[in-house]
Amino acid sequence: MPTPRSPGLLSLYPHITARDRTLLHLLDDHQVLTTDQIHRLLFRARRTCQIRLGELANLGLLDRFRFARTGGGSQPWHWTLGHQGHRFQAAAHRRPEPTLRATRQAVHRLSANPHLTHLLTVNEFFVRLTTHTHHHPETHLDRWWSEALTTRQFRTITADGHGLWRVNDTTVGFFLEADTGTEPLTRVITKLDRYAQLTRRGGPRYPVLFWLGSERREEHLHRHLTDEVPCATATHTTDPAAAVWLPPGATARIPLTMLPSDHGHPVADNPNFDDDGLFVV
Repeated sequence: MPTPRSPGLLSLYPHITARDRTLLHLLDDHQVLTTDQIHRLLFRARRTCQIRLGELANLGLLDRFRFARTGGGSQPWHWTLGHQGHRFQAAAHRRPEPTLRATRQAVHRLSANPHLTHLLTVNEFFVRLTTHTHHHPETHLDRWWSEALTTRQFRTITADGHGLWRVNDTTVGFFLEADTGTEPLTRVITKLDRYAQLTRRGGPRYPVLFWLGSERREEHLHRHLTDEVPCATATHTTDPAAAVWLPPGATARIPLTMLPSDHGHPVADNPNFDDDGLFVV
């Protein structure tokens, strides 16, 4: 098996652009994106996107899969890291060299993951925020953390994702709970206990955003929400950067920057601070 510094990998470097590296980094962090999501994130023309993805697949940097669509036809391509993509990211982050068998297993497990739709829904939320920044230069997504990274950094919560959203000089942190309707609402509500515990230990007090599949489910959820933990709801049909968020007890929807947000204190459970106590974006 070639090492990350062997000609087998180094020979690919002249073909990898800065945009390609961004895509490899995104797939390393967030596992899977559809053609449409990659198009909106990184490309202007869809055809250019499709051609480039095919080229990266031929180089072994990307792999892809898709399923049959109910009623005929196929779902969009789902893209993930190929073997060379895994090797490149391993070298970039000084991780052990992956074997071909391990990377093939990773693709197979991802494609068969029963939570694949949920993962794509989570990624779609952040794709929409990122796409919004392309057309509104006063906005920026300063942080897009996956469930795995959020859990590793905050340790005691298991949010679907975490972000820092900035508009001009206002920055709001948030935790995302992307709901696909597969869990009873009582179980969804119990997740708020850990967010409250995090705040009591000096961690950040960020709003928990429930992104729901329907207005009916949103209405039912509001019957159970309290004000112990700041939270707000919206549905999958909305642009999360717009004034679509409904806090408990409110009658009007507001944008993210109007939700309460506190970055917390420099304690062990709070990755927002470094050793000098300074806020780390």
